[in-house]
Amino acid sequence: MDVQCIAAGDLYSVVVAVKQRIDAGEQSHILIFDDMTSEPVEVDFRGALKAVLHRLPQPAVQEEAAESETVARAPGRPKLGVTAREVTLLPRHWEWLAAQPGGASVALRKLVEGASRINETKDLIRKAQESTYRFMSAMAGNFPDYEEAVRALFAGHPEQFGALTEAWPVDVRDHARRLSLRAFGVTGEIS
Repeated sequence: MDVQCIAAGDLYSVVVAVKQRIDAGEQSHILIFDDMTSEPVEVDFRGALKAVLHRLPQPAVQEEAAESETVARAPGRPKLGVTAREVTLLPRHWEWLAAQPGGASVALRKLVEGASRINETKDLIRKAQESTYRFMSAMAGNFPDYEEAVRALFAGHPEQFGALTEAWPVDVRDHARRLSLRAFGVTGEIS
């Protein structure tokens, strides 16, 4: 199976490279992945390159900046990005929260911040495992030793993962290994 990476980098650069291949007659099935999450990125390649690029999603930072420029600052409390949602607790939990300095909202925010700091490393590893798995599922599901490589990924065995992915097409193997570095907490290359 001939599998190769056409381009890597920011979405704009990748789309330009892919569009050039398509316009040159590329007939292969092309997949684009978000580099952090490995979620597939849908791109409408119909029309000229300028039209394709115009349809790309704008980065969230640019959208927020544009939104903040168009909305005049209203007097009163600043917008903190607070979202009201329902929380179900036992009466004793509500009593304890109400007795805390600042009330229930402040106490809950402090509890959530503390828990997120404690679990930060575990959360980063879990997200990296999920991203690597998502890419592997899409690109390597039929390759030799795929299932064993998935087990090694989630078991935290980088050497075994490296050995099991050795026979995969180079571009898929190298990208899966690069993604797995965060999952293994490895700073160097996986052999």
